[in-house]
Amino acid sequence: MKHHILVKFTEGTDVNALLEPVRAVFARTLEIPGVHGLELKRNCVDRPNRYDLLIVLDMDPEALPAYDASEPHHQWKRDYGELIAKKAIFDCE
Repeated sequence: MKHHILVKFTEGTDVNALLEPVRAVFARTLEIPGVHGLELKRNCVDRPNRYDLLIVLDMDPEALPAYDASEPHHQWKRDYGELIAKKAIFDCE
């Protein structure tokens, strides 16, 4: 399945400066059994009603609980949670 995390950061956040550190956090999820791939996509249209970043994890559905309990997931929430204005999660085949 594809686990999508769509993120809008707080106003004034330098999203470009966050891309590689966020990628490094999520790259560690590839060590979780059942997590097979990672993509980060930066929004290319600068408008206030747009989200900033899409994080896509390719994983087996059974890997979701392990991901939720993982240190990278907790680090993401701990280190970046205050910078997030809005977030949407969407899972699909």
